[in-house]
Amino acid sequence: MPLALQLHFSAPNLMCGIAGLVNLNGRPADRALLERMISLIRHRGPDEAGFFTDKEAGLGHARLSIIDVACGQQPMSTLDNSLWITFNGEIFNYLELREELIAKGHHFATRSDTEVLLHLYQEEGPACVKKLNGQWAFGIWDTKERRLFLSRDRLGVRPIVYTQSGGAFSFASEVKALFADPGVPRRVDLKALDQLFTFWFPLPPHTFFEGIFELPPGHSLTLQNGEIKIERHWEMNYRPDPVGLRSEQDYVEELWGLLVDAVRLRLRSDVPVATYLSGGLDSSLTTAIVKNFTDRRLRSFSVTFDDPEFDESHYQQEVVRYLGTEHQQVRCSHSDIGQIFPEVIWHTEKPILRTAPAPLFMLSQLVRDAGFKVVVTGEGSDEMLGGYDIFKEAKIRAFWGAVPDSRLRPLLLRRLYPYLNNIQNQSDAYLRAFFRVGAGDLASPFFSHLPRWDVTAKIKTFLSDAVRQQVNGSDPTDELSAMLPGNYRQWGRFLQAQYLEAMYLLPGYILSSQGDRVGMAHSVEVRLPFLDFRVVEFASKLPPTLKMKVLNEKYLLKKCAGDYIPASVRTRHKQPYRAPEGKSFFSKNFDYVDELLSEERLGKDGIFSPQAVSMLVKKFRAGRAIGVKDNMALTGILSTQLMVDQFIHNFNSRASKEPHAEPRSPIKAVRG
Repeated sequence: MPLALQLHFSAPNLMCGIAGLVNLNGRPADRALLERMISLIRHRGPDEAGFFTDKEAGLGHARLSIIDVACGQQPMSTLDNSLWITFNGEIFNYLELREELIAKGHHFATRSDTEVLLHLYQEEGPACVKKLNGQWAFGIWDTKERRLFLSRDRLGVRPIVYTQSGGAFSFASEVKALFADPGVPRRVDLKALDQLFTFWFPLPPHTFFEGIFELPPGHSLTLQNGEIKIERHWEMNYRPDPVGLRSEQDYVEELWGLLVDAVRLRLRSDVPVATYLSGGLDSSLTTAIVKNFTDRRLRSFSVTFDDPEFDESHYQQEVVRYLGTEHQQVRCSHSDIGQIFPEVIWHTEKPILRTAPAPLFMLSQLVRDAGFKVVVTGEGSDEMLGGYDIFKEAKIRAFWGAVPDSRLRPLLLRRLYPYLNNIQNQSDAYLRAFFRVGAGDLASPFFSHLPRWDVTAKIKTFLSDAVRQQVNGSDPTDELSAMLPGNYRQWGRFLQAQYLEAMYLLPGYILSSQGDRVGMAHSVEVRLPFLDFRVVEFASKLPPTLKMKVLNEKYLLKKCAGDYIPASVRTRHKQPYRAPEGKSFFSKNFDYVDELLSEERLGKDGIFSPQAVSMLVKKFRAGRAIGVKDNMALTGILSTQLMVDQFIHNFNSRASKEPHAEPRSPIKAVRG
């Protein structure tokens, strides 16, 4: 499986922030409001800003220049001004699409993928998104039909949120831009909070805020004559090949070819591209592939930890020596996490139950300070190719569930989570109770995730009586059940577990709080070869035994890796990315922790029980907090309190701290 050396690339577009509005009552679009919206997300695009207004509609754009740096400004229009676009993302196959469009008579004024997308929409309408290989969120305004079209990529790499308030429909990359309009209410959606304290995220289209919605991954929205229509343009579907249909080597070669081409496309850029290197299989392999596509010494970046429980620097350095990258790392301490946590929550725009986004926030700052805007990462491999311990857990529990009275089968649970000492130190009886396989569990469509969700839901014991009364009687899994595809129950438990991770946890948390939000906080774009839709659809046809052979995770990918990465990295046990948690907030005296977790403040905000939280805080201060339950509760409560403080009580003062620098070049709209 040799890699061809390719030295030069033509470039896609840019990562940025987008915003827009349509007045449903016919009032003229408010240019000043658009400017305020964009000013609140300038971190996403500090290079330029542009605006377009057309009677009742307007579009705004904050640009991070990556492709066609000189000519890719937005909003951009067709030559006849009939279509205008504001676009956040990358269309990686834009060169191929451009050639197709030229053959059909289209003419181009720029080299940007924005213009290709605009012309493709002109040619094919909303169906154009089916031809895109990329990560996108965009809005197109049709001046003739008075129609707004919004779309989000298949797996939700790029965000887009919207609301309807005061006779206007508005959309943006981030919620804070919507709150630039003082007429948009800022209230907590308790139903969404209930979901977040079950699944780690609100189910789309819900967000943390009442009346603010996100466009779900793989969906498009049309607004015309005051009516909103939302349609799915892509969905995950598992149709595994029968075992033995093809040889294992055939699958290895196809996966490798797809992965190499996915990386090749994601190196299209007019600015240098670096990689994230965690020391695991996925990032090491993507780094190895990128290295073979460049004639310069590749730059790689990683996070290391003072706490040895979380540190993977040994493996990172082994890969660096093996591949010869020029490597930089940011070292993260407990106090670092406590220090930057409020800023992290300002960007995640939802509570989080783990501190893991904080070190990645630091990492993206390191990358940007080093002069890079684009990094390639291995994210998505675990979801698509069977890498998580939760998949092993589901297999073991199902094996045990076939003979529930077996004494030996539950012993396999000891093979799970070797990196979690608290789990490993528990008795066999505790493990059997925790990973239970009762008749109701075995019959549930969420069999694989029930133990996880039960632990997460224990955070709800800290809710105030008033909030509990409002959310009691509703079961978050009921709404999720209604969202499942019709053939979900036919897939088997392994594929069901994969689906829940890939279609919900991945966009709802990993690509959001750990991905786009902390990357774009420092104007850094991440590109994800494992989420190339061709790789995803190939993986959906793989027999599950090629994803996880017995308990050997990502079996087929390891076969692909061969000698491209060190053997020790290829064969090491999967260790998910984690960071120091609850005790980080007590490593120093942080004023915001004392204030937001005080009984007085908790009572005023009304979400949590002051007495229950006070007992938890005392437990942490005394060094007696242990395990996942305590850590998730403390992190979830504190991040929720920060959300209420920053977005409900003090939004204007917090927003005023955003950098509102003037655009680096004149504000303008550009015709393509």
